[in-house]
Amino acid sequence: MFAPFAVLRSILPLLVLAAALGAVAAEPVQPIRVGMIGLDAHAVPFTRIITDPKTEAPIKEMQVVAAVAAFSPDIPFSADNIEKNTQAMREMGVEIVDSVEAMLPKVDAVMLLSIDGRPHLAQAAPVLAARKPIFIDKPVAASLVDIVRIFDLAEKTGTPCFSNSSLRYSPGIAGMRDDPRVGRVLGCDAYSSNAPLEPTHPDLFYYGIHGCELLFTIMGPGCQSVTRVKTATADLAAGTWEDGRLGTFRGILQGRTGFGATVFGDKGIAPSGEFGGYPPLLVEIANFFRTGQPPFSAEHTLEIYAFMEAADESKRQGGVPVTLSSVLAKAREAAAAPQDSK
Repeated sequence: MFAPFAVLRSILPLLVLAAALGAVAAEPVQPIRVGMIGLDAHAVPFTRIITDPKTEAPIKEMQVVAAVAAFSPDIPFSADNIEKNTQAMREMGVEIVDSVEAMLPKVDAVMLLSIDGRPHLAQAAPVLAARKPIFIDKPVAASLVDIVRIFDLAEKTGTPCFSNSSLRYSPGIAGMRDDPRVGRVLGCDAYSSNAPLEPTHPDLFYYGIHGCELLFTIMGPGCQSVTRVKTATADLAAGTWEDGRLGTFRGILQGRTGFGATVFGDKGIAPSGEFGGYPPLLVEIANFFRTGQPPFSAEHTLEIYAFMEAADESKRQGGVPVTLSSVLAKAREAAAAPQDSK
């Protein structure tokens, strides 16, 4: 039997709404066209994960469409790997272009992945001018001054920008702040390899950033000063937090390497987990590109690099405590000064 006309008339708007919602739900998500600068380090593993048919959203919503090779001939790791990495990117369907400027019209967002932090300011500047969201792989730059300049430029242009080590999002590391075995975190001894040192970068910026970011992931912000001791086998930077907690970074120079920490809390002591791979970081990057909301503030990132710069200054001064505020103020003053036009 046919429904009475009055009944049909009453439910018709609901049927139309349901059809409209179904159409919206069925509409495919537009891919995020990603460009990469620097193919000497993480570009290939990142792209392999993104293009893997088994990869799920939100990572699979990214599509790496173009890249600039951008390598550093005076860093052996960069020079030795660039040719094979560039070919691997081509085989994954990525267009290799000659410049950042040529890449920008082709992409919606950018990953700056050069292993060398020295050119990062110059590489990031056109991206920020074009107001394309940008993730900057570690290190943000090769000096605290350039890091301040990058974040200042991002703020001035209103461009979303962030940088993290991939260790920050490893579940066994990120979860330590809420681990019931530990309770409230009272201290942390973090460690990672700090070798080889790269003479063109501050001591801890090149590899030590991983362990330092692990330390700050667990301790949180609020470090005031750093004291550093270095021997042939280890590099120790001890930080004092504003609430009296102590956190240390041990850079391993010899012997077995790895990433991890011992965490001290008001309920117990426990080891952190280890490196959980790149997918957790790529999830954060994909969400960032989609929303324009960084998962991590520039201020917190600057504190981590100020910690490493203060550690360098402590070493230069024979191991005396150096405040983060002093090195950050010095860097901000230098960043504000007119730059050499050469």
